[in-house]
Amino acid sequence: MTSRDDPTVGELSEGTILRRILDRVGPSAAVVGPGDDAAVLAVPDGRVVATTDTLVHGPDFRLAWSSAFDIGWKAAAVNLADVAAMGARPTALLVALAMPDDTRISFVAGLADGLRAACDELAPGCVVEGGDLTVSDTLTVAVTALGVLDGREPVLRSGAHPGDVVAIAGEMGVAARGLELLFTRFADSDGTPNALTSEAFAERLVETGDATAVTRQLRPRPPIGMGPLASERGATAMMDVSDGLALDATRMADASGVTIDIDVRCLGPDAARALSGGEDHALLATFPAGGELPEGFTRIGSVHDRTHAPLLVDGDPFQGRGGWDPYRDWDTGRG
Repeated sequence: MTSRDDPTVGELSEGTILRRILDRVGPSAAVVGPGDDAAVLAVPDGRVVATTDTLVHGPDFRLAWSSAFDIGWKAAAVNLADVAAMGARPTALLVALAMPDDTRISFVAGLADGLRAACDELAPGCVVEGGDLTVSDTLTVAVTALGVLDGREPVLRSGAHPGDVVAIAGEMGVAARGLELLFTRFADSDGTPNALTSEAFAERLVETGDATAVTRQLRPRPPIGMGPLASERGATAMMDVSDGLALDATRMADASGVTIDIDVRCLGPDAARALSGGEDHALLATFPAGGELPEGFTRIGSVHDRTHAPLLVDGDPFQGRGGWDPYRDWDTGRG
């Protein structure tokens, strides 16, 4: 493909770039879709669940490792997970792109394809309904996700009660393992990423069985449908595990004024990474004791009256690494 066939965004108008994106993200489901100053969305029960997340080149992804499709997928997935964590059904995304003017239009198209694919596979019926385009020296993708509760009450992280069962849906520690592999196998000694080509990926990861972990880091697969299901089945508290189980469970315990005790035997063969690793975007939830957990959720602990520590592991205060803090850890290799 020549540069004439694949111009940079700096060589095109905003309208042309926008048309390329809208042609790929799928038909609008809104009352008024893209094209006006704002979209108009139907809200069946009068309430909207809204969240936003920003992915920035450097702390959140590396172009040496992530394709445009990967970035679009991840930008959608992390926001869909936050909507699902409220017990809501995602319905729309608003996407703002800030791009260097030498960004190829094929890259923009690939990012749009990733957004649509993530919505189609993880949250069918959710589509991109608008957004914004601008120029920046640093590639940045900011997504606002909207969802509906379908008549249910939102599930908050502050609703856990003593006696509840702690459960999780989704993977734990897999994406963290993928990030570790990227920095140990596809980076220089100073942490500078080396390009992750398909050939290198196949040769150095597939044979060792590590390909899945890297794929989950680049394209997380949160269990979006489990959010509304958990709400229907009486979840008392819920949140997206984006920054590590230990840190996010602590946040839930603090919000609820309780102590959460994790049973390390329930965390699989790599409990340390399950506790400290993030970006799998599993759903952490609490349910009343005595009931059957929804299919897809696994019991990992219990809720108790607040002691001196918000988080216990096998009855002892958690002493390990707490998880991901963007202001503390952004330059240490995450994302």
